[in-house]
Amino acid sequence: MPNKRIVIIGPESTGKSTLSQALADALGTLWVPEYARTYLETINRPYEESDLLEIAKGQLAAEDAAAEITNGPLICDTDLNVIKVWSEHKYHRCNNFITSQIEVRRYDLYLLTGIDLPWQPDPLREHPDETMRQYFYNIYKHIVAQSGVPWFPVNGNESERLEKALGYIQLIK
Repeated sequence: MPNKRIVIIGPESTGKSTLSQALADALGTLWVPEYARTYLETINRPYEESDLLEIAKGQLAAEDAAAEITNGPLICDTDLNVIKVWSEHKYHRCNNFITSQIEVRRYDLYLLTGIDLPWQPDPLREHPDETMRQYFYNIYKHIVAQSGVPWFPVNGNESERLEKALGYIQLIK
C-alpha cells in the first residue's frame, strides 16, 4: 500500500497516538506523531494564535519527510483540520495558509476516534468535559463526512480499535 495516507482524527484523549503507533507497528510502516505536542512542550509558555501556523508547518514537514522514506501506508496522527478546529474555536478564525493546505492535501482514509475511552489528564489538553468532547467529536465527524474521503468511526478498547482500523485499511487497498 505505498503512498496511501491514513489520518487518525478525533477529539483530545481519544487514543489517536496509541492507535497511530499500533497501526504503524502492525503494518510495518511509519507514523507521523502530532507535531503540536512536540512544539508545545518546547515553548515554555501558553500557545498563541501565531503558534498554530508554526505547528501546521511543522506537521506538514514531518508528514512529507516520512512520506519520502516509507514503503507502506503513512499513518498520520492528525491533519491540519485539527489545527483549523482549534484555531476557530479559540480565536474565531484560521490562518489562510492552514485552510489553503487543507484544500490541496489529499488523504486516502480517515479514522475517527470515538470518545468512549476515559479522559486521560495531560497538561496540554484543554477540554475534559464530556459535553466538549462530544462537541469536538461532532465537528470532526462533519469534517470527515464532507471530505470526500472514505472514513470510519473507531471505538472500543485499544485492541478493538486496532482490529477495526486494520480492517478498514484493507478496504482502501
